[in-house]
Amino acid sequence: MAIMLTTTTTTTTTTTFVLFLLVNSLLYYQSLARPRNPNSLILGLAPASRASLPSLPKASTSPRKKPTDVLDMMEPLREVRDGYLISLSIGTPPQVIQVYMDTGSDLTWVPCGNISFDCIECDDYRNNRMMASFSPSHSSSSYRDSCTSPFCVDVHSSDNPLDPCTMAGCSLSNIVKAKCSWPCPSFAYTYGAGGVVTGTLTRDTLRVHGSNLGVTQEIPKFCFGCVGSTYREPIGIAGFGRGALSLPSQLGFLQKGFSHCFLPFRYANNPNFSSPLVIGDTALTSKEDMQFTPMLKSPMYPNYYYVGLEAITVGNVSAIEVPSSLREFDSLGNGGMLVDSGTTYTHLPEPFYSKVLSVLQSLISYPRATEMEMRTGFDLCYKLPCQNNSILTGDLLPSITFHFLNNVSLVLSRGNHFYAMSAPTNSTVVKCLLFQPMDDGDYGPAGVLGSFQQQDVEVVYDLEKERIGFRPMDCVSAASFQGLNKT
Repeated sequence: MAIMLTTTTTTTTTTTFVLFLLVNSLLYYQSLARPRNPNSLILGLAPASRASLPSLPKASTSPRKKPTDVLDMMEPLREVRDGYLISLSIGTPPQVIQVYMDTGSDLTWVPCGNISFDCIECDDYRNNRMMASFSPSHSSSSYRDSCTSPFCVDVHSSDNPLDPCTMAGCSLSNIVKAKCSWPCPSFAYTYGAGGVVTGTLTRDTLRVHGSNLGVTQEIPKFCFGCVGSTYREPIGIAGFGRGALSLPSQLGFLQKGFSHCFLPFRYANNPNFSSPLVIGDTALTSKEDMQFTPMLKSPMYPNYYYVGLEAITVGNVSAIEVPSSLREFDSLGNGGMLVDSGTTYTHLPEPFYSKVLSVLQSLISYPRATEMEMRTGFDLCYKLPCQNNSILTGDLLPSITFHFLNNVSLVLSRGNHFYAMSAPTNSTVVKCLLFQPMDDGDYGPAGVLGSFQQQDVEVVYDLEKERIGFRPMDCVSAASFQGLNKT
């Protein structure tokens, strides 16, 4: 999801050189933007991606070693308007910070400094300070990561492990003798949709829940970004990609896996309901009836999760065959369908996206709500009848089924394609299709499976066998069974 760049030095020459690299790198990667629609904000929905498509990551070369013997984990996810938050307990004494759970990036970062933290163009969040900021000075176990750390090399995307120490200002003699003790230089982590965060790599104790929420474990020396300023990124992120910096990687779960079951949007901001996130062997057990599709290996984005989409069925119409780019990569590594919890809605490439819209239009006879389409930026909105102002109108609309490689089919829940945009009035409700087209379909992923279409679906990431499973599920019941919901 991001390319990491650095800006901290001690000499004018080094500063000029680093700024030169920064500007040129940003110019090179500015075309990687994930599709956004600035005019599509209504009822707390974020119709475009909350986070960006991944910029080019560096394949990690650091060894996959467990920092400690971490048992299986289960963490509750709180649903908000455009994603799912996980609570990180960091520091001594612990400070609890809520961040997005994001399978489309590696770096875990938190806002640092309650007063000094600055987010540019985040006005819609200023009146809703739902997250705290981390204060390193209030933690006795917090310290800056070293420039010799493999995580420092990774966050700076350097092919030369000496570069971070050079930028930190170490002398050549100390670098050669491996005696440099300077801290890791500040980094800039950019997101393709325009988001940027700047900060420093920090180490501290992370506390996680075991498979029993009443049991906690301490993870010493967990590495994360302590971010002081951002652009359009007001809330921190827990990276769940496969890179060395990701949370599953640092906790030693890359040879196991994890699963989540996202609650429907109607439970957003409800403190009594949480989505279950299970990490470790427990996430992979008792999956005999689970359908698994192969996890495709992207040469361009090796740290993220891709699947191959073969067709989409709308209602009882014959399956619409998708372009080959959605099930395989070209010679440069473009293509595939990214499974990304950090993108709100599913994106499909043109002209395939328009073909899906055309089939839907041919099967729906209700009047179009063009005024809602203009207000929200969504492409298909309809005025649907309802009884006693009830919005239970799912059977009035055709179903949508995704067909993945290995004969895996996922029928989307009725609330996962068309969604009510307002309360019913005069026995009518307006529902819009929550899909969007890819703006840059020729570069990077050909499509994205967003978190909204993953609601009421158990999604299993089997990292050992490199496959992803999908199974429709009542996620509220699943969360209640695991003791997450309050009554």
